[in-house]
Amino acid sequence: MARADKATAVAELKSEFEDSAAAVLTEYRGLTVAQLKELRVSLGGNAKFAVAKNTLTKIAANEAGLAGLDGLLAGPTAIAFVNGDVVEAAKGLRDFAKANPLLVIKGGVLDGKTLDASEITKLADLEPREVLLAKLAGAMKAKQSAAAAVFAALPTQMAQLADALRAKREEAGE
Repeated sequence: MARADKATAVAELKSEFEDSAAAVLTEYRGLTVAQLKELRVSLGGNAKFAVAKNTLTKIAANEAGLAGLDGLLAGPTAIAFVNGDVVEAAKGLRDFAKANPLLVIKGGVLDGKTLDASEITKLADLEPREVLLAKLAGAMKAKQSAAAAVFAALPTQMAQLADALRAKREEAGE
């Protein structure tokens, strides 16, 4: 590549690192073009999957302020720049790697923090955002229902106590 092409490539990679929520580095050695296309389709709008030169990626990552990726940049490397839901993109990569063992997840970066392959897998094991929000809403509703029941119980118990006292006084003839 000419110097101008390299500078442009570094600028594009730096922009991708800065604009994306996360980046997952993978090794794609042995995958066919059709399999890479299938992977890109399976990621959909959550991530952009691109093959990049390691030296240019190192320079772009350092310029973007991401340290710790140098150890992951060995061998043929492709990067999934995640713009959508990070968990969904991690699940897509994990599922594709299970179906195609030639794709190896090396690690990545999330919010400036370097992640190894096991942390990416843990991220993929999380439930989707919608499910977690639904569980949170359910828990909040349950707490509110319990509080409402407690507040409603006090007047009810007071009314029952007053009625029992009235019945007792009637029996006593008062």
